[in-house]
Amino acid sequence: MTALKYWLWLTTRRGLDTRDALTLLDHFVTPERIYYADAEEYEWLDLRPNRRQALQDKNLEIPEKILGDCERLGLHIMTIQDADYPQRLRQLSDPPLVLYIKGRMFHFDEEAAIAVVGARQATPYGEKYAEQFGMELTAGGALVISGMAEGLDSCAIRGALKAGGPVVSVMAGGLDIPFPPRNRYLMEDVAAVGALISEYPPGTPHLGYHFPRRNRVLSGLALGVLAVECRPFGGTMSTVNHALDQDRDVFAIPGALDAPMSQGTNLLIQQGAKLVTKGTDILEEYQDRFPVKLSRANSMSAEAARARLEDAQQERERRAAPKQKESAPPPEPDVPQRRKISRAEQKEQLTDDELAILSGLGSKTRTADELVELTQIPTRRVLSAMTMLQVQGLVEEKAGRRFASLVELEE
Repeated sequence: MTALKYWLWLTTRRGLDTRDALTLLDHFVTPERIYYADAEEYEWLDLRPNRRQALQDKNLEIPEKILGDCERLGLHIMTIQDADYPQRLRQLSDPPLVLYIKGRMFHFDEEAAIAVVGARQATPYGEKYAEQFGMELTAGGALVISGMAEGLDSCAIRGALKAGGPVVSVMAGGLDIPFPPRNRYLMEDVAAVGALISEYPPGTPHLGYHFPRRNRVLSGLALGVLAVECRPFGGTMSTVNHALDQDRDVFAIPGALDAPMSQGTNLLIQQGAKLVTKGTDILEEYQDRFPVKLSRANSMSAEAARARLEDAQQERERRAAPKQKESAPPPEPDVPQRRKISRAEQKEQLTDDELAILSGLGSKTRTADELVELTQIPTRRVLSAMTMLQVQGLVEEKAGRRFASLVELEE
């Protein structure tokens, strides 16, 4: 903990970029030695005057506040000198010196990680395939990495969650600031089964110029980048360009020639990106490298994943469709129409945790904490199961973070 505060001091020096910090580390070896160096020692280095001035500010108030915030929020701090720091990132020309992580700790160098990216203002075509590929890749044993932006990033994450996770999201600001605000609960779901990662400390706004830097981490953690739908410019192409600079594979989903949002992906295919139409088109590229992780025997097939996704989509459409007028009185407000799940369906489709939660909910609304107490299932498993029940359309969230079952279990 003592050493960490010097890392945080170094990475919060105004005007000091990553390359400057790496130069300092090459000379002084540790941030602590940089901190205790005299002003004269900085003169020997090729640094601009304002940056040498920043290094002479020895106030540790900000680093200590960050440490306190991380402890309060349950964030882990990883530095570039840690043994478990991803080698994939360490090889970049400007790797993040510090990573803030909420959730699971992954050994990224041992993961068949694929970054799934796409436009924020997407079409139904893009939304469908972002979710489908997120699901198929996860079901096939890959680790899906994406941002948390509106549009296709969020769709890819939901698809990965639908396949059972885990999934990783790389953020462009503090992990305590939901961005966009509507994705607050999606962030919680990702942290419950996977991880949220940022190089920015808690309290940092998600500013526009952070996103290009975020994109280099997004592609850097992955073996390849899948572009779902985009124009020939913007954030998706920024990530792809980082991937090319980092010698990562690039995949793209084709689109109609007259579709504006497919211009970018069609161009990438024209320039050499691999055209893909299903998750296995990507997984087969890494089968020899990760034979166990990507084994068909250990994962749901892509076809089964697609079938599960289509079933869930049909269920959402059925519940969203207007009801026929009936002579019977309408249900009470906020009481969802509940279909019955047979014993055979329960055994085939639901885990023990999911069944226990549906049983605990019954016809009432409950919070996650109430379900933990009622079922005696650990919080992490309850949150994970709740995520899967929501993406399957079996549970919905009410006001005040209370949950209600949309189904009834056959006795």
